[in-house]
Amino acid sequence: MNRTSSIALLSVISNGSVLILKFIVGILTGSVAVISEAIHSSLDMLASIIAFVSVRISGKPADSEHPFGHGKVENISGTIETLLIFVAGIWVIYECIHKLLYPEDIQMPMLAILVMLVGATVNFIVSKVVKKEADRVQSVAMKSNAFHLLTDVYTSLGVAIGLLIVAITGWYFLDPIIGIVLAIYIMIEAVKLMKEAFPPLLDARLSKEEEEQILDIIETFDEEYIEVHDFRTRRAGAQEYIDFHLVVSSHESIETLHHLCDRMEERINEEFNQAEILIHLEPESERKSHIE
Repeated sequence: MNRTSSIALLSVISNGSVLILKFIVGILTGSVAVISEAIHSSLDMLASIIAFVSVRISGKPADSEHPFGHGKVENISGTIETLLIFVAGIWVIYECIHKLLYPEDIQMPMLAILVMLVGATVNFIVSKVVKKEADRVQSVAMKSNAFHLLTDVYTSLGVAIGLLIVAITGWYFLDPIIGIVLAIYIMIEAVKLMKEAFPPLLDARLSKEEEEQILDIIETFDEEYIEVHDFRTRRAGAQEYIDFHLVVSSHESIETLHHLCDRMEERINEEFNQAEILIHLEPESERKSHIE
């Protein structure tokens, strides 16, 4: 098991442990906020499992059935995870409205507060580890998983603060209200994550900034070619795909042009180390015939 898979597995283990604690304490205390947070954590657990599996699959090399690799598995994973966040948000809101209509006392609030704080601490540490690895390997699934863990930190802290206020004031209506606010927050954040995970499934191009960076690199070789056109990019998981047509002098040897392409690819890979680059060479005479 490689480093990325090991870290993905760590999030599964941490989520599982925190999930069990929250469900037990939620049932013992009768707090809808704690139970809702446990439901949120159960979806985080599922998201961690999806991320773990997708990272292992997307890391497989290309084969005869998947000549472009398995990178889009990560985007599918990230999209599913954002949908799960919406499911969690809707469920939390439903439970909180029910609790507002039929309020109940909370038993042993200090125990619930302690578990929320422990869960927040564990997930904060793990989220930082996962996020660091996600940035290193440019993994959409891992970034999504890190986000799940971080939202769990915020929601756990929010529940802990709410329960503390309830314990001091006896205002039990605050318990479901806090749950609703947190649910809306995670659903808004899910929209942002969906914008990153879903577009690559439709072969959306890289960002404008990334494309400009690539074109700037190509232009550093402008004395060795005539023109660049049909420039295209897309992303699948952590991998970028870049292809373009390069118009070159008809008098240059194959060896010289091949060396030019190698140097271009090497330079682009310094900035986009997982990029697959395809350069289509066109002789100048062919370009002129097209123009005529």
